[in-house]
Order: sequence, then C-alpha cells, then structure tokens
Amino acid sequence: MLDWATISSLATAGGTLVLAVATFASVRSSNRSARLAERSLLVGMRPVLGPSRLQDDPQKVGFFDSHWLVVPGGCGAAEATDEAVYLAIAVRNVGTGIAVLHGWALHLDSAPNPPFPKVDAFHQLTRDIYVAPGDVGFWQGALRDPGTDEFAATRRLVEHPETFAVDVLYGDQNGGQRSITRYRLVPAHDRWLATVGRIWHVDGPQAR
Repeated sequence: MLDWATISSLATAGGTLVLAVATFASVRSSNRSARLAERSLLVGMRPVLGPSRLQDDPQKVGFFDSHWLVVPGGCGAAEATDEAVYLAIAVRNVGTGIAVLHGWALHLDSAPNPPFPKVDAFHQLTRDIYVAPGDVGFWQGALRDPGTDEFAATRRLVEHPETFAVDVLYGDQNGGQRSITRYRLVPAHDRWLATVGRIWHVDGPQAR
C-alpha cells in the first residue's frame, strides 16, 4: 500500500532542492553580471597616460615661484638653478577616463628598466592636475632642496644631458584605478624627447 505521506514529503523535498539549485544558479549569474557591469564601468573611467604627439600644441607650465617652462609636443623640459630643478613632460591621455595626477619619482641612472618603485616613496604633487580623455596636458615636478643628493644628481644631469626616467602616478576622478606610466626623457639636440617604457596598474591586475 502506498505511503502518500512519505511520497508527499519526498516530492516537497525534491521541489525544494530544485528551487534551491535554481536560486543558486540565478544568484551566481547575477553576481557574474554585476562584476562584468562593474568592470565595464571601471574600464570606461580608466585613464592611460602616454606621450603627446610631436604635432600637439606646446604646453605652458607654471610653477608657484613664477618660473615657467614651455614644453613642445612629444617632449619634456628641464631647467636648473641654484635654488630649484624644474621638470615637465607633455602628456596625452589615451584612456577613456579623466586622469588625476598624484605623484612622481625619478630614475637618474641609464638602466633600460629601473625596478618598480614603492608608491609611498613618490613625491606628492602640490597642485591638482587633470588631463581629460583624448586630450593633452602636462606633468610637472620640482626639486627645491639643494642639500639633497637627488637635487645635486638631477642638476648635473640637466646641465650635462643624459637619459633619465620619470614615473608618474595617477588615477581616475574618484581616486581609484591608480596607475604608473614610466616616461623616459632622451636628450636630442636642443630638446628632451619623451617616450613611454612601461605602464603598471597599482590597483588591480596588470595589463600583461
């Protein structure tokens, strides 16, 4: 004789299991879709800094002590005095988000690929610099302590031009997606040509 109570309980349990599996699959699919949507949103906000083009307009860069540099497209600029060393690079944002510049670090040796620096060792910018997507802008930095080894070495390099590198730290307009673009400044006749060697993503997976 059939035990309908048992059959009913088994059917209910089976239905509950099927519902649980379907719910799990739905939640998992929703989470995957949410992650993909978030990734697409972040990609749409990611800035990527490269060198500007030689045909781009020059950038006029001012410092708080009223010192000015004019940086041609695709180039950098460097000047040294007894009180300060002034540096600037014309940049282009080839990404899709606004670039907000945070800091910088120098590599004064001629090694082709200096090691990745610690972010907390960067010089912090003293002004807010924004570069719109698809547009040109500039990075600037200055050394103002003549008593440091970095000041002396940089001044010698500027006065007797040799190739050096500048790491520029930047992120998106919300302060996230920090990246580092490594620029190399190469002396060529009366100017410093700017090239890009590496780009790192500080917050997130690397591009390679």
